[in-house]
Amino acid sequence: MKFGFVTCVQLGLSCIEKILEIGGKLDLLITLHDHKAVNKSGRIYLDKVSEDHKIPLLKINHINDQNVKDTIKEKKIDWLFVIGWSQIADIELLDAPARGCIGIHPTLLPKGRGRAAIPWAIIKGLEKTGVTMFKLDEGVDTGEIIGQLEIPLDPSETSGTLYQKANDAHIKLIGEIFPKLETNEIVLKSQNENEATYWEGRTPKDGLLNNNMSVIEAERLVRATTHPYPGAYIEEGDKRIIFWSAHIEVSNSKVYSNPTVQLRDGVLVADEWEVLDIVD
Repeated sequence: MKFGFVTCVQLGLSCIEKILEIGGKLDLLITLHDHKAVNKSGRIYLDKVSEDHKIPLLKINHINDQNVKDTIKEKKIDWLFVIGWSQIADIELLDAPARGCIGIHPTLLPKGRGRAAIPWAIIKGLEKTGVTMFKLDEGVDTGEIIGQLEIPLDPSETSGTLYQKANDAHIKLIGEIFPKLETNEIVLKSQNENEATYWEGRTPKDGLLNNNMSVIEAERLVRATTHPYPGAYIEEGDKRIIFWSAHIEVSNSKVYSNPTVQLRDGVLVADEWEVLDIVD
C-alpha cells in the first residue's frame, strides 16, 4: 500500500510525524510552492521531513493542477491524505489515487458538516464533539467514515482549548487508523443522511454581542470566538471593545470598572478585553 500526504500547515506536519513515528511509510509529500501563502497562519515547509526520510516532495500552485494528478498516478499512490488544505479537490484529483483521498473533519460526522466547527460546538452548548476521518467525495463532508474519536467539552471550553484538543485528536486518530489502512483492515461506513446537520461559515461580524442575547448565549459566544478567532465584541462610538474572556453577573445594579454589556437577563462583564478603533 502506498500513501501520499498533502498539507501546508502545522497540523498536517504533526500528522506526518505521527505516521513516521509509528513506523509508517509515506511515498509522496505535496505542499505549496515556498512563495505561496507565506502569511497563512501555521504555514510550514516539508523540505526537512522530505530530506530526512527520503520522501519525494512535490511543490504545487493548486491541488487540481494536472502535474499533481499525473504524479499521484506515476507514484501509484493508493491513499492520499489531504489535511490542512483549503483548496477544493476536483473529482479527477479525488480519483487519482487507486483507493481515494482521505480527510479529517473536526466534528462527529454526519453532524456538523461545513464550516467553523470549533466555534459552533461551543456556541451550540454541545457536551461532546470529535474528529472524523473519512473518504473524500464531491460533497461537503459527506464521504464514507473511516474512523472517529470523541472529544468531551468542558463547561468552560474556549476555542483555544478545543482547537488544541481537536489537533491532538487528529494526531491520535491517524496513529490508530494508519496501520489498518496499511493492512487494508478498515471498514468504510456510509453516513446517515437522516442525522446530517450543516454549520454555516462565520465572519468577524458574527461576533457582535447584542442586547437581545441571554447571558448564556453571550458568554458562549465569547468563549467560542476568543483566540485564535477574532473575538466577540461591542461597539461604543468609534471604538470596538473585544471581550477575550468574560463572566456573567445577574445583577445590573452594580457599577463595574471593566467593560460590560447589558443582556436580556443579566450582565456580561469582560475579564480580558481589547479596545480598537473602528475602521470602515
